[in-house]
Amino acid sequence: MLTIHRALKPKKKGHFKTGLAIAGGGPVGAIFELGTLRALDESINGLKLHKLDVYVGVSSGALIAASLANGISTVEMCRIFMGQEYASIRFDPESLMRPAFKEYFERVSMLPSVLTGSLLNMIRHPRTSNITALVGQLGKIIPSGVFNNDSIHEFLESAFTATGHSNEFDDLKCALYILAVDLDSGTAVRFGSKGHRHVSISKAVQASAALPGLYPPVEIDGHFFVDGALRRTLNASAALDEGVDLLIGVNPLVPFDAGEKGLNTQVSDQRLTRGGFPLILSQTFRAMIQSRMEAGFRKYYSSHPTADLLLLEPHRKDEKIFFTNIFSYSSRNALCEHSYQVTRQHLLARREDLQPLLEKRGMSLNMELLSDPHRTLADSICEGHSSHAHVTRNLTRILDDLDELLAERKAS
Repeated sequence: MLTIHRALKPKKKGHFKTGLAIAGGGPVGAIFELGTLRALDESINGLKLHKLDVYVGVSSGALIAASLANGISTVEMCRIFMGQEYASIRFDPESLMRPAFKEYFERVSMLPSVLTGSLLNMIRHPRTSNITALVGQLGKIIPSGVFNNDSIHEFLESAFTATGHSNEFDDLKCALYILAVDLDSGTAVRFGSKGHRHVSISKAVQASAALPGLYPPVEIDGHFFVDGALRRTLNASAALDEGVDLLIGVNPLVPFDAGEKGLNTQVSDQRLTRGGFPLILSQTFRAMIQSRMEAGFRKYYSSHPTADLLLLEPHRKDEKIFFTNIFSYSSRNALCEHSYQVTRQHLLARREDLQPLLEKRGMSLNMELLSDPHRTLADSICEGHSSHAHVTRNLTRILDDLDELLAERKAS
């Protein structure tokens, strides 16, 4: 869905600044964001999402924001994360699921001292000791994260090096803010801001994406950081405070509305309670995130009256977004294609509202691309590549057209 908030006091002249704020959402959210951003990038003449003034990233959105701020285009990012053979680097999503063995061993090593301390306490204070206290003590040996998030830092660090980009905030030509939460104080920290620019970009992204329970907290300068989404959804104020007058926000986390039927009838009988605890927890988290994000956007509308705001989100009845298995290669590609097509449809449907907003910035909708019913994400990210992919795609399309024609002949 595309939500448009027109500026209360629109800026009429001078230098216009454009910013992008990308929320978290785990692997599924990141793939949704990639398809959405690619559709947006190619559909607006004069807009280059890897050449904006300000970027803000939270959690998994931090990875995409950091890549764009470094000048890596949406085309190349789609090629990398969709596993295309001609991508500049290889990405293995399963690397994000490596067990956090170090964390396991450190916690297990605490077991003797925790048990000894608990038993001594029970002997010394038999009347006041109880099973609840023992369980509380044993909680100390439970790992703080299941998976090793060093792979996030390692992947980004190697990716920036391999593609000739920088892993330092000071080397960027734009402003980049990565949000994380200081675990010991509960405060939000913007890496990339004054006092927090010495941290490498890849380490900041690792910290921002450290969802408690899934990944261990990330230590930086003696402090431990966890997922930035715990305090902020988009943190778009970081961009608006920089004087951005066109803010584009992408939020993949909206609560699912099962209702009577969803958008995709083949799975419309899905019910959250049938999915057990994981889906119930996901729905609860999404509802909290969505509520906070809506409140934030209402605040931005009045606190920054000269800014036009665009917000892209999934439809609340879209089962493909909610029930996708992100670790399936085909599902990953299908989801990215789906978000690409849905975004194109929304841009086309809202063209009359968008055109005036874009024109004053020297931009315009590319109606030729948006009106092409056959255009796919594969077409979009293969353009300019010197291989036989273009011939293969055209041949496939011709064969599909012939199949449809033959089917129509048989039906008549």
